Amino acid sequence: MLRRVTVLVALTLLLASGAPAQRAVAAGGVTCPPPLIICEVEVEDPGNPAQPPADPPVVDVGAGQCVTFRGNVVPCWDDLWGWFNASDSCYYRLTEPPPPGTDAVWEGHYPDGAIYDVTCAEPLRAPGTNGGWTWLPSPPPGYGGDPAQLARRAIDQMALEGPAIRTPLAEGEFGTVGIPLWLWTDQTATTWGPNTATASVPGLAVTATARARWIDWDLGDGTRMRCDGPGTPFIPGRVESPTCDHVYAASSAGRPDDAYIVTGTTTWDVTWSGGGTSGNLQVTRTSTASVRIGELQVLTTS
Repeated sequence: MLRRVTVLVALTLLLASGAPAQRAVAAGGVTCPPPLIICEVEVEDPGNPAQPPADPPVVDVGAGQCVTFRGNVVPCWDDLWGWFNASDSCYYRLTEPPPPGTDAVWEGHYPDGAIYDVTCAEPLRAPGTNGGWTWLPSPPPGYGGDPAQLARRAIDQMALEGPAIRTPLAEGEFGTVGIPLWLWTDQTATTWGPNTATASVPGLAVTATARARWIDWDLGDGTRMRCDGPGTPFIPGRVESPTCDHVYAASSAGRPDDAYIVTGTTTWDVTWSGGGTSGNLQVTRTSTASVRIGELQVLTTS
């Protein structure tokens, strides 16, 4: 019968030449997706591949430990290979970046599913094979996500928010046309940071730290601006803010609720590490407030 197996091919000539990486074809039709030297080839094999024991040995293991079909204890997560799949004794790691959608490894399924790097500790296939690229419609059994996915889970745990928008105006007060309106945010763990959280699954933990970087303001009158930092709380006696303010040129009268809708969008820089790797992410959070702006009326008497 025809059976697809994975073999190792030494690409000595290609590596020595320094030529650009491209799909290499060895004798017998072996196809190697660059830059891997793990290839797939179809061979005739009348025999039966190795199968897991009908009654695999019972092994007592701790958290983060898995058992191969031969009863060996291995880590469920490996920093290099990814997550262990007990059903075939292979490790799976999401291929990043994935191969182009035109690559044959997608088997015509692109963009559905995903491509995984597979490394087999005790392969059930022919002796000497140890994995390669494979397409799967959904994550394999035992797959707990890659570190970047856990980093996003850690970010969710932080409950980051947009700015807690503050101005000098008390409830019901009006600002004044032509007078700078100070803008700032309260500085808490969820509105400015730093904020740290850890997400984990058995065998893998990722810690992420978020720090706000700037706030993009939409002032409701067509003005958009960016202020670095959280802004400065109002200082009585000062006219202009040293960091962030806006001058309205017209009254808010006649607008819904006679107010301008102010929108603040905070950009957060996130650094994370875990599973033998690290990375950076950027997320945004938005909040709104309303401000009423009136015109200063001057009364003259004779």
